[in-house]
Amino acid sequence: MSQDDNEQNLWYTENLNVGQIFCPSKQKNGKHLEETREYKKGEYIYLPGEAADSIYFISSGRVKVGHYAKSGKEITKAILDEGELLGELASTSEDEKRRDFAQAMSATTLCVMTRKEMKEMMREHSGFSTFLMRIFASRILKMEKRLESLVFKDSRTRIVEFLLELAEEKGERVGYEWVVRKFLTHQEIANLTATSRQTVTTVLNDLKNDDILTFDRRRLLIRDLDRLKAENGEQE
Repeated sequence: MSQDDNEQNLWYTENLNVGQIFCPSKQKNGKHLEETREYKKGEYIYLPGEAADSIYFISSGRVKVGHYAKSGKEITKAILDEGELLGELASTSEDEKRRDFAQAMSATTLCVMTRKEMKEMMREHSGFSTFLMRIFASRILKMEKRLESLVFKDSRTRIVEFLLELAEEKGERVGYEWVVRKFLTHQEIANLTATSRQTVTTVLNDLKNDDILTFDRRRLLIRDLDRLKAENGEQE
């Protein structure tokens, strides 16, 4: 990926394999501490108002985290893939309630850790607390950046910026090109960038016609990353 594989992957913190903590291959003291749950496409994992008493590690699949406005409009906050964490609010307070919803976008398997189990892990693994702090900091910075983008940048720039972030976070370099597998739908990109599906389609087609990228339902292929950065006003 980028930046030395995201600093050798956020999920390995201080020599701690967080995926192994959430989804252990071996039993401890004769039993698993964590629970595995499976969800069908479209099924809700949690809803606003429910107790925030567990955190989840995505073993496989894809999850959308969002919020419903009073008007009923859906606001997508994040789309998370295999190896990512959701529901981390459970670590902040005993009586915290969910503010968002989490919904499976495909057949999804989650490893679940309760707040009690999480506290035990913090005592046993000092790096686990550091890991959670890094998650909070990363997501706060991302939300601040997104807010600035909504206030100061036009729709086209927001879409191009999102594509660059997608390549940085989930892209794989193949020669001189970058590929992002399991590409999002135009509507999902629109929800994440506060634009319309039509605008996303127009921008993607313009970039495709300029031979900067190509795409289908399964992947995004960025043929010229430098030109895409130039579209966003970035200098080499």
